[in-house]
Parts: sequence; C-alpha cells; structure tokens
Amino acid sequence: MWARLSIVAGLIFGVAVAGLLLGGLLAFAPETALPSIAPPSVAVASVAPSAVASPTPSASASAAPSSVPSGGAFHVGEPAPPLVVPQVGGGTIDLANLKGKPVWVNFMATWCPSCQDEFPLMNGFAARYADEGLVVIAVDVQEEEGAVAAFADGLGATFPLGLDSDRAAADAWDAIALPVHFWIDADGIVRDGALGGIGPDVMVEALKSIMPGVDVTP
Repeated sequence: MWARLSIVAGLIFGVAVAGLLLGGLLAFAPETALPSIAPPSVAVASVAPSAVASPTPSASASAAPSSVPSGGAFHVGEPAPPLVVPQVGGGTIDLANLKGKPVWVNFMATWCPSCQDEFPLMNGFAARYADEGLVVIAVDVQEEEGAVAAFADGLGATFPLGLDSDRAAADAWDAIALPVHFWIDADGIVRDGALGGIGPDVMVEALKSIMPGVDVTP
C-alpha cells in the first residue's frame, strides 16, 4: 500500500518538476519577432508645372496710313491713260476731247460710303470753278445705268457720269480700289491722285496742282 502511494507521489512530483522546467525554458527563450509587412509604398512622381513659353513678340511691320503718293503712283507725272466710256443719259465721255482743260476723274460706285460723302463736295467744286474750265467726271465701275442715275440724282450731281461696265477703264487706270481720284492738267498730264475717303483740304491741294494761279478754296 505504502509502496503504491510512494510511486504515485513520485510521478506527481516528476510531472510538477517537468512543468517547472518547461516553464523556465519558455520564460528564457527569445521571442521570435514576426516580420512586419509594411504596406507597399506607391511612388507618386512629382510633375513639375510645365513652363508656358510666353510668345515672343514678332517684329511687326508698321503699316503707315496711306497718304497721297507722288512720283509714279497714280500715274502722277505721266500722260493720262485713254478714257472713253458711255455717259449716263446718253452720249460718250472721251478724255481726249477735254485737252486744254483741267480735269478731275473719279472712279466710284454707288455702294461706296466714301463716294456718297465726296459727291456733294465734288459738285461744289465743279460749280465754283466751271469758269476756270474745270471738268469733273465720275466713272461708275460695273453697275447698271439706272442705279447710277438714281444715285447721282439723289445727291444732286451736275457733272457727267460715265459707265465702266466691264472694268476696262478702271484696269487701264490701275483703279484697284474705289473710290480713287486723278487730277489731270490742261496738257493731259496727271498731276495728283488719291484714294477715296478724302476731305476738302486734299481736294483743294490737288486742284491747285492742275489750276496754277487759281485761288482754290474749300
């Protein structure tokens, strides 16, 4: 009986000692660190703001306003080109028949605002200097006679109007823009010229060039 108890007690004691030994071993064993898994880093490329190149100012050619040219332009200094056109209301305008008189030739059109502004001024000069032999002629380019006649009547024009229905006269005179003016002296030489949109001051100076000695006023 006592032998059995001694055996059991020995077993219990052995188990206890074994447990203590195992606990001591665990207490002194180094901890195994679990590998830390860092979240994958996403590299964000920093995009530098693109430099916007400011436009380099280009060298701009300064276009000066067109003034009345001289010396070759508008046929200045040259014999006037021939001009033979039908006249509004019947007949023919022939510049050659006006040799010996100062002549003002204006190529125009009824749709042109400058022509509407210039006609009354031209009418006034034609009336004031008729005794000096001045002849004013307006040549309409590529319009119907009825429209031209109505235009002249509406503005009270008393000088003759010609019809250049095929632009042949305008081309011969290099009248590429409307209105354009030419002043021809008594010898048939073009003394001055100007693109339209002109006022009485330009008209006065041009008339002086074909009527020397005449006191021309606006």
